[in-house]
Amino acid sequence: MDYDVLILGGGLSGCAIAYELSKYSLNIALIEKDYDIADDISLVNTAMIYDGIENEYDLMAKLEKAGNKEFDSLTSKFKVPFKRIGTLMLARDIEHQEILKNMYERAIKRKIEDIAFLSSKYIKQIEPNLNIGFIGGIYTKNTGVVCPYDLAIAYGEVAFDNGVKFKLEEEVIDIEKISKGYRVITNKNKFKCKIVINTTPGENYSINVHKKVCPKKSIVNVKYLLLDKNFKRNLEHILFLINKKNEKIMVIPTLQDGTIISMYSKENISYEYFINSITEVFPDIDNKNIRNFYQGESYQSSIVIDDSSIDEGYIKVNGKNYSEVTMTPFIARMICETVVNNLNCKLNKDFNDKRREFYKFRDLSDEEIEQVVSINEKYGKIICHCQKVTEGEIIDAIRRPLGARTLEGIKRRTGAAYGGCQGANCINKIISILARETNKNFTDIVKDSKDSKVVLSRIKEFDEV
Repeated sequence: MDYDVLILGGGLSGCAIAYELSKYSLNIALIEKDYDIADDISLVNTAMIYDGIENEYDLMAKLEKAGNKEFDSLTSKFKVPFKRIGTLMLARDIEHQEILKNMYERAIKRKIEDIAFLSSKYIKQIEPNLNIGFIGGIYTKNTGVVCPYDLAIAYGEVAFDNGVKFKLEEEVIDIEKISKGYRVITNKNKFKCKIVINTTPGENYSINVHKKVCPKKSIVNVKYLLLDKNFKRNLEHILFLINKKNEKIMVIPTLQDGTIISMYSKENISYEYFINSITEVFPDIDNKNIRNFYQGESYQSSIVIDDSSIDEGYIKVNGKNYSEVTMTPFIARMICETVVNNLNCKLNKDFNDKRREFYKFRDLSDEEIEQVVSINEKYGKIICHCQKVTEGEIIDAIRRPLGARTLEGIKRRTGAAYGGCQGANCINKIISILARETNKNFTDIVKDSKDSKVVLSRIKEFDEV
């Protein structure tokens, strides 16, 4: 056998499973079709960590509740930005209040802790900067916000340092059952393994003799506004509201001093309708405060962990859910326990649970900056002035385990080019550093995939860029 375990998919779930399995004496590889891991994570690198109060499915709520408890220790260990800020779910009229009362009673039955149903008077004491008309609501303490991309990268880096092989730019073509395991065929290689863990939903392979467990699908349209730190509302909590058309509006303070306002609707609403709806809630929003606009889909399907074929060595994680980030740590541990019990393997005595050190210039004190620059002067050269990202940080993002090979990989690892100028003053510098560090031509650098070259050609060649 080439490997004991092959993990298909390098998203957050795949990287988390790789990390958990790397704690054991196993030969593991992860196969990802894209240039980089975690490409499935939203560009809005802020995800809400739920506590199970809002989910209509009892099993999903249970997974949220279990996953929620792991985030303090997990993010502290990996140095991933995370903050518990609590959520206010506001009722604007009697109808909405009844919806929230039912949700509250359901949460009590689920034994969700640190929640309360409050009048408007007490909610205003908790969040004094509110100027929205409401009659009461739910306060839940244990929700928070995390940077999911950073979390996925941390999972991947620690797994890599503990021996997991990452096969990037390899697309799985087929999976075949053999006498003692499986043969996984990619566009580049053929691998044999004892167990396959498939985290790529909707794929059809030769092994589809297995019983299919299809999650119930539910998709809604979502639009986001990312407001910069000059939006002077200074909210301390996540806000959850429902408008007259039963469309959900959420306001989430980010970990980078911005604010995300999102709207969820079954209809494909227009940008104009979206803006008009949120200005009813926040009439003081200025177009100058809008840094970015995103749109996409929010998945409300149930997550199905199908281990019915584990005796034959096959596990499939199927379905997409908006709270997947919350559930992932617990799901990864569940799958790991199943694999360990099946293979009867031992703990890896050399397992190192520490992530390699890194520095964020914008988070350092003057004394810390002086110390870091004395070691490497490139940490004193700022490339992105909006986000205060230095050349040293960009080089580190490239040279680290599973280092960035694309412009998007640099941006998402460091935060460069996400400031007010949106990269107008630093994109060329970042491309130049990436080309130099990867020994490529300037024109070979891509945004995020094979066919996404940033610079197609040069008008005139220079000795230096």
